[in-house]
Amino acid sequence: VIKCKAAVAWEAGKPLSIEEVEVAPPKAHEVRIKIVATAVCHTDAYTLSGADPEGCFPVILGHEGAGIVESVGEGVTKIKKGDTVIPLYIPQCGECKFCKNPKTNLCQKIRITQGKGVMPDGTSRFTCKGKQIYHFMGTSTFSEYTVVADISVAKIDAAAPLDKVCLLGCGISTGYGAAVNTAKVEPGSTCAVFGLGGVGLAVIMGCKIAGASRIIGIDINKDKYAKAKEFGATECISPQDSKKPIQEVLTEMTDGGVDYSFECIGNVGVMRAALEACHKGWGVSVIVGVAAAGQEISTRPFQLVTGRTWKGTAFGGWKSVDNVPKLVTEYMSKKIKVDEFVTHTLPFDKINDAFELMHSGK
Repeated sequence: VIKCKAAVAWEAGKPLSIEEVEVAPPKAHEVRIKIVATAVCHTDAYTLSGADPEGCFPVILGHEGAGIVESVGEGVTKIKKGDTVIPLYIPQCGECKFCKNPKTNLCQKIRITQGKGVMPDGTSRFTCKGKQIYHFMGTSTFSEYTVVADISVAKIDAAAPLDKVCLLGCGISTGYGAAVNTAKVEPGSTCAVFGLGGVGLAVIMGCKIAGASRIIGIDINKDKYAKAKEFGATECISPQDSKKPIQEVLTEMTDGGVDYSFECIGNVGVMRAALEACHKGWGVSVIVGVAAAGQEISTRPFQLVTGRTWKGTAFGGWKSVDNVPKLVTEYMSKKIKVDEFVTHTLPFDKINDAFELMHSGK
């Protein structure tokens, strides 16, 4: 058993608490990882807020991490002690019907136990003050050591800077894949990206790499426009600058609507606007943001009858074990940006400050 520091969420709506936790050794088909760096994501904050129907407490959150394998359980063959890895919240077992189908990346092998906050055998590897602590998204990267299923690990280039590539564990991969895998953006197309946070910037990067000629960034926070243009946005607008609905503004700007739109916020009203900003006959709108529990999307069926397509994406459609190492290689060869997404680097015990920076849009 390893004793180490972790940021524990004891209950919903309260700040994280830095505690000493015990991390049990990995059982069969499990891997124990020393986490070197982790990022914070709105999904962590969503669960911490208490709005997540799958949220269970006390829990160790975090799902954008990178580290070094400390030990492996019996039966683990593809990963060994000392490997540099990224934990994966969408695993890839290679055996279930989802893994065998090229149309999806949604491996279901450990979905039920992962959703309940436990390892595949139904138990937790974390304890603190004599209490069992739940796992989160199968990763729990807000701990100096974590235990994950062996199908939830991507082995990456040992030379990669872990304080950067941890972002490929969720945000950057999700946005980039939404453009290149889910939407399949074509050269010369016009795109609209709603929400210019980390995921939105990654979508812009994907659209640019795919050859889009016009990329419109949409956000009410104008402080984000300069960064969006660095990533490839050709122009940025705010919905608050017009009395007309944003979908009307975009339709007028683009002679009938955009070829591709992306909702990167998790707001059901914006999801509708993003669909309706698409061009009749061929427009495709991709939902990337995660809306709160119980919310529903709506539009007039005529929007779809007249040739628009509504799609969704999880982890950008990447089959995780296969593709995360390739994304790291693309970053190392300068094909995709990663460093530019990092705004602040803080010590672990300042993790609550990181959440405040995220909520304030900084």
